Amino acid sequence: MQAMSDLGTLVGGRVRLDIDTDARVEFVLIQRPLARVLAFTGRSIDDIVNDPIAKNEVLGYFKLHKQIVRSSEIVELEQQWNPLGS
Repeated sequence: MQAMSDLGTLVGGRVRLDIDTDARVEFVLIQRPLARVLAFTGRSIDDIVNDPIAKNEVLGYFKLHKQIVRSSEIVELEQQWNPLGS
């Protein structure tokens, strides 16, 4: 049976939840770079299949997207290894 002081903390006081630091939740965000590039260029998948100019345009932007992502990952890793920028 609970004591009256325990009921007071549940009803009107603050409730403290003990969070286990070992059981962390990791959220994963799925990215679809081709869909982003298609939206940016205003093209559809049908345009890419039927038009070689559209295909080359989207391919160029897709390669640029991959290069930017890789560069940012490299910068993040360098910052982890050298936190003070030395």
